[in-house]
Amino acid sequence: MVIDGDGIALLATTAVGDHTTQPASPLSPAHGHPGMSGPSGLHVPTRTRRAPRPRVDVEEAPAGPIALLPGERTPARRLKFAIANGCTIGSLLLGLVAVFLAMAGGTTNLRLAAASLLACVVLDGCDGGLARKFKVASPFGAQLDSLADLSSFGVATGIVVYQWLAAQGAHPVTAGAVCALIAVCAAIRLARFNVSPSNSNNFWGVPTTMVAAVLALNMMLGPDGVSVYAQVAFVAAYAIAMVTPFPYVKLGRVLRLPLWVWVVPAICAMISVPGTFVAVVGGYLVSGPVLWLLRRRGNRPALAA
Repeated sequence: MVIDGDGIALLATTAVGDHTTQPASPLSPAHGHPGMSGPSGLHVPTRTRRAPRPRVDVEEAPAGPIALLPGERTPARRLKFAIANGCTIGSLLLGLVAVFLAMAGGTTNLRLAAASLLACVVLDGCDGGLARKFKVASPFGAQLDSLADLSSFGVATGIVVYQWLAAQGAHPVTAGAVCALIAVCAAIRLARFNVSPSNSNNFWGVPTTMVAAVLALNMMLGPDGVSVYAQVAFVAAYAIAMVTPFPYVKLGRVLRLPLWVWVVPAICAMISVPGTFVAVVGGYLVSGPVLWLLRRRGNRPALAA
């Protein structure tokens, strides 16, 4: 407040926070108008005005969960969507069956558990193909498939292999460590796959489905009389192969090889199925590092990224 030479009060507008004090009106008690006066007879403002707060538009989140099936939701598309994702659920449930059978113990139950894992592989191969064929592929289906793969090919396969190695005479700590490696590497492999660009020519690391299939077939067709620690090393090698940067040719390309290429394996299988199995899966395991070395040395064209 400032008093001029004539004794007239001049009140400057003062802002405190979001409150604004209005200046004195000419129609104050000093000018003969009724009102409140201070000790010196000057007008004392008593009313304040709250400044309006700015309005902020906040985007509201959509109510309820997102739609699982994108696009048109006709009964026919819903049925196709259910069939494709039903294969994924079936793979998940068969993984649980494999765990229950392995925990029951016994040679027969272990073989049935291995067969259940092979059935998981078959269903896992069906869900994506059906979703694309029916044109009902969705982000939900991709996430569900990844979770089911971790359950069946990471956790369930690890438990079944643990029971099998323990039955073969492996130390529980050794068997437990190598089977925990299966679960951990499967989780890393699936997470890396989910954030990697698609590649139509090769895998980076052995897929979890192939590892589960190889280990299940090894329980059913593997040679007898092999040292249990050789089996442990075989399991560990395939578990680590899931997270390697080595390129592995997809099975679709392998199956399109000329017919004469399959003559030698067919003849070998007539002589010894276990021996042929070891040769084929061992050769596929080694093919990744070999292709990687050849690519680095520039002896063949680079594989598609």
